[in-house]
Amino acid sequence: MNPPVDRMRKSEAGHPDIQGRFPAGRSRIQADVVAGITMAALAIPEVMGYTKIAGTPVITGLYTMLIPMFLFALFGSSRHLVVAADSATAAILFAGLVGIAAPGSPEWMGYAGILALMSAALLLLARIVRLGFLADFLSRTVLVGFLTGVGFQIALGQVSGMLGFAENGHSPLWKIIREARQFGVINFYDLGVSIAAILIIAVSKRFSRRIPGALITVICSIAASSAFHLHQYGVHVLGPIPGGLPDIALPAVRLEWGLLERLMPTAFAMFVVIVAQSAATSRAYAARHREAFSEQGDLLGLGLANIGAGLSGAFVVNGSPTKTQMVESAGGGSQFSQIAAGLVVLTVLLFLTGPLSFMPNAVLSAVVFLIGIEMIDIRGMRKIFYERPWEFWVALITSLSVVFFGVGQGIVLAMFLSLVAHTRHGYRPRNAVIRADEKGNPRPLPVSAGQQLAPGLIVYRFTHSMYYANAEQLSSEVLGLVEGAEPELRWFCIDAGAVDDVDFSAAETLRAIALSLRERGVKLALAEVSDHVREELDRSQLTGLVGGDAYYGSLADVLNAYRREEE
Repeated sequence: MNPPVDRMRKSEAGHPDIQGRFPAGRSRIQADVVAGITMAALAIPEVMGYTKIAGTPVITGLYTMLIPMFLFALFGSSRHLVVAADSATAAILFAGLVGIAAPGSPEWMGYAGILALMSAALLLLARIVRLGFLADFLSRTVLVGFLTGVGFQIALGQVSGMLGFAENGHSPLWKIIREARQFGVINFYDLGVSIAAILIIAVSKRFSRRIPGALITVICSIAASSAFHLHQYGVHVLGPIPGGLPDIALPAVRLEWGLLERLMPTAFAMFVVIVAQSAATSRAYAARHREAFSEQGDLLGLGLANIGAGLSGAFVVNGSPTKTQMVESAGGGSQFSQIAAGLVVLTVLLFLTGPLSFMPNAVLSAVVFLIGIEMIDIRGMRKIFYERPWEFWVALITSLSVVFFGVGQGIVLAMFLSLVAHTRHGYRPRNAVIRADEKGNPRPLPVSAGQQLAPGLIVYRFTHSMYYANAEQLSSEVLGLVEGAEPELRWFCIDAGAVDDVDFSAAETLRAIALSLRERGVKLALAEVSDHVREELDRSQLTGLVGGDAYYGSLADVLNAYRREEE
């Protein structure tokens, strides 16, 4: 693990200040400059490829690495997170705009800018009301499944471009299959270019992942296309690309309330992915370097970055795990690396857009195809299947929904399945009864064992928060233990050490249990109740029903009190 250098300093408000995100010392600056240049060399072909996913002009990919990248570097919290175009949010953008405008048209670009601004508004709202915790509501399981499905869809969507016929973007699988009839008109020159691009990138990665295989492929394809006039053989090329800096202006579309309502689900889906993916990446690198970071500060930086994207003719940007790792592998340690990368992009925009016009479309399709393949996390899916078979099916269903129905539906299902998986863990908690082992230490056993801690005393341990979904299990297990007790019970103790919340339904269930036990002549005791839960039980009038002396600090206290009463 790398040593913790230049730890992030925080302002009085508790958020990292600008100095904490930038290096101190000439050697650190030099390392970050080299890392930034390396990242730009690797990421420029990647973000150009993402424009094919988003359905936007190639130049807009470079725009995502200019103003948005500078803004996050200045205002974000993480020292390491790189913000630019991302495949997942680009895919959601395309899925959300299909049927509203034609890909690449001025209307499409205007709506893409509006979506970036809407995402920014949601991010800043989340910052104001401190909703950074929303990232926790997408489980790792469904994220693996979601990104795997997006990878499949992206890879399949680039096959048409690699074969040289009309592209279908990254539509759901059934649309891709429907267009398979075009396989009879394959352009073998485009196919050859695609195969060559894949081989160059694959071979370079075989030797070292630090070799910029995608950049080498782009340079070689541009040189070959210019020298041999490949467009005369039917190879499709990008054509003229406007150079210079982007115009700063509001998206040139007419805003209507009905349009905003139609775009809101897409903006919200992108917002969720941005929050989840960016927070996960920032946390991982902050933990690796033993550094602090603020989720709230990152929300500010991400919101401002998307404002920059919406006003500069780009499209929505996101925290990128791949670009963050590029900087990490190249030795970068601060946001100065993003500043350096942005300056490289600025140079390309001012002086090098002319050569880009010779790039074959098939090369970009091949680059994006490999990006999609890398997103397919077979190892992660296998790991989930081995460790948690039930959660594997959740991940698989999420993947299939993305492939067959689209990214927008996939992210909604991912959120729903995350909540279902969470509810499942609390819906049927593995509760226990406590008995003493040979040394007198408490030992949990399954509820079905019905063991008593002492003759006439059962200690029942509830292992989750009590809420409406598990209240019936609480009632049935308690009454089942009482009815099946041998010898008959005089005390029944609920060990609430693992309970951190009791909702209204569960409190009503506890009151019913207390009344039922009273009718049977059984005293209800509660052990290890936290102050918060005690306040909830007081408000629910359970304390008034069972008495304040029914609360005990530990199981030992319960056992001692029971024995004294029995004496």
